[in-house]
Amino acid sequence: MSIFERYLTLWVFLCIIVGVILGQTIPAPFHWLGSLEIAKVNIPVGLLIWVMIIPMLLRIDFGALHAVRKHWRGIGVTLFINWAIKPFSMALLGWIFIRHLFAPYLPADQLDSYIAGLILLAAAPCTAMVFVWSRLVNGEPLFTLSQVALNDTIMVFAFAPLVALLLGLSAIVVPWDTLLVSVVLYIVIPVLLAQLWRKQLLARGEDALQRTLVALGPISISALLLTLVLLFAFQGKAIVEQPLVILMLAVPITIQVYFNSGLAYWLNRRAGEAHCVAGPSALIGASNFFELAVAAAISLFGFESGAALATVVGVLIEVPVMLSVVYLVKRSRGWYERT
Repeated sequence: MSIFERYLTLWVFLCIIVGVILGQTIPAPFHWLGSLEIAKVNIPVGLLIWVMIIPMLLRIDFGALHAVRKHWRGIGVTLFINWAIKPFSMALLGWIFIRHLFAPYLPADQLDSYIAGLILLAAAPCTAMVFVWSRLVNGEPLFTLSQVALNDTIMVFAFAPLVALLLGLSAIVVPWDTLLVSVVLYIVIPVLLAQLWRKQLLARGEDALQRTLVALGPISISALLLTLVLLFAFQGKAIVEQPLVILMLAVPITIQVYFNSGLAYWLNRRAGEAHCVAGPSALIGASNFFELAVAAAISLFGFESGAALATVVGVLIEVPVMLSVVYLVKRSRGWYERT
């Protein structure tokens, strides 16, 4: 892991502090940036999201999709967790914690928005960081690559309908036009651009691609952190007034990660998959494409919404929680491989 990846939680905490301070002391520039919109899409954030997402999608080789047959049981388990369990379990956890248990301590006008952010976070399977998690558990590289490529292909078609369904079940109004624009802007176009760029780089050799990925890594994370500064500059007032909001939003996200990773791990064992497949399967099943979730939340509900804040909490706890899952997967290898 690079220094940016290893200490992502620290950088996010610093972004919270910097964003809140700037938002409270010099609010005018941030309000001006927030007003730069086209079709409800904020232009500065849209550009930052592209800088975030495209380098991550550059890693994906859609030509690896033919390899899904080799590990079909692990692929099946991960798809089941990602698309049939995770989004719905998150909607349920949001209903339990945000709508009921924590409702007296949260702003009443933001409850729906918080739940929407949690749903957006769970509806997009992880694309980039999962390669790091897979390496840390000695996962099968071809399985990880083919699974991510398959998830990204499904996401192009399933993300918008799934989010709309879950928002509808949660009685949240779905702005279909903005949702579809978000899918095109933050999934379809970046995927196409990344694949065209990848093809050009590979024409010059594998080394050219690897050098580009290494060079873009810090730039991608920096764009994420700058986006977070903007978000917290707008969210500063709510955070200062209710600092425990972040902790309460972290509870359902953390439970969801451990539940889905544990279920995927156990199902792979029951299906007879090797540990080198079960490990990355559990990690793919638990982690989220938080860059897409942040972008969609901003587009659908705005900078100052509870949805944007909820997705940012997902970024905040991503590294420490997922590293704990990596530790559990590695420590339990003996149990997993026991007949």
